[in-house]
Amino acid sequence: MDAIAAEWGGLLIRWLHVIAGIAWIGSSFYFMHLDASIKPIPAIPAGKGGEAWEVHGGGFYQVRKYLIAPDSLPTELMWHKWEAYTTWLSGFSLLVCVYYLGSDLYLIDPEVRELSPLAAAAIGIGALALGWIVYNALVSSRLADNEVMLAAVGFVFVMAMAWFFQKMFTGRGALIHTGALMGTIMSGNVFMNIIPNQKKVIADLIAGKDPNPDFGKQAKTRSRHNNYLTLPVVFLMISGHYPLVFTSPYAWIMVGFVLVAGASVRYFYNERHTGRGDKWWAWAVAALCMAAVAGISLLSNAQGREKLGLKEMQPIQVATGRHVPEAVDDILTSRCAMCHAAAPVWAGIATPPKGVLLDSPLHIARHAEAIRVQAVMTRAMPPSNVTGMTGDERKVLAAWLAKL
Repeated sequence: MDAIAAEWGGLLIRWLHVIAGIAWIGSSFYFMHLDASIKPIPAIPAGKGGEAWEVHGGGFYQVRKYLIAPDSLPTELMWHKWEAYTTWLSGFSLLVCVYYLGSDLYLIDPEVRELSPLAAAAIGIGALALGWIVYNALVSSRLADNEVMLAAVGFVFVMAMAWFFQKMFTGRGALIHTGALMGTIMSGNVFMNIIPNQKKVIADLIAGKDPNPDFGKQAKTRSRHNNYLTLPVVFLMISGHYPLVFTSPYAWIMVGFVLVAGASVRYFYNERHTGRGDKWWAWAVAALCMAAVAGISLLSNAQGREKLGLKEMQPIQVATGRHVPEAVDDILTSRCAMCHAAAPVWAGIATPPKGVLLDSPLHIARHAEAIRVQAVMTRAMPPSNVTGMTGDERKVLAAWLAKL
């Protein structure tokens, strides 16, 4: 019953996380587009705001922006903050449920570093907090006066943290923590700077004072950072489902290419909406970066197979009538069937992951292609090699698959 409750709890939290993330990303993209679309109008002094007209859903929208504040406030203001808060809170809850409570499967790899579950969680949470502290110090320093230099230093910092995480955790745990680090920075910008600064502006208006324009500038800078981090964060959040990415020993280098690719795409749209033309070269940069990610993945996994003495394997056709040698059956039922069975016996798992059964020759034959990718090409399974599948056993699997 506990495993079933955990399964449903994880599903509902993940659902909430996705919904909140869509709302946050959508509002972020919309307001960046809106900022870029604002045009000067006589009703607002030059350099202090502007207006944009939009059409949607059969109606017309007249949107005005005041760079500092209007002369008077309306009775109601719509705040865009709970999307960010809910995304982070639900994401951190998932991090706890999946990676900290299930650290033996998803976070700790004894071949990388011997850690207790408590130590692994402390490292992960401590790194997220440290990441925010370092970022906030950088963006609050004189370095913020030079956007290019700030971006370069921030890039190096994220890369360093990705390298650190890969030296601590499984590949999957390293990438998810790198994404969580950037997500923490993004939500921290909203919670610690953007919303507080907006409240200070409102307090000054109510008191009849002229708001400090620096508050708006600071909030805009951090909002821009959030915009450029969004696409890389989404990539890292879903990377845990693709072993060709997270099993690479160079995954931390992939992070750098993903950062550049995501920023390039956002740059294209930001420039386009501002009316400065279509910078199509940005898409070429993004494509080259993702090609580099794929190349690193294929190269590193080929190196891993070579170390085990495994030859290059061609894709195989799925069929259920193949003969499964007894040695293959023994390996998979002893190393994998405790989870991949109709009634899993591994603590915390209620149903076979992804519905894959490996508890009989018929089921093993049906999932031969998945076995090839997960246990031979990438060695992603068993997770963290918790059941101790040996290199010789993987060679047995490879020899069987090569004959199919």
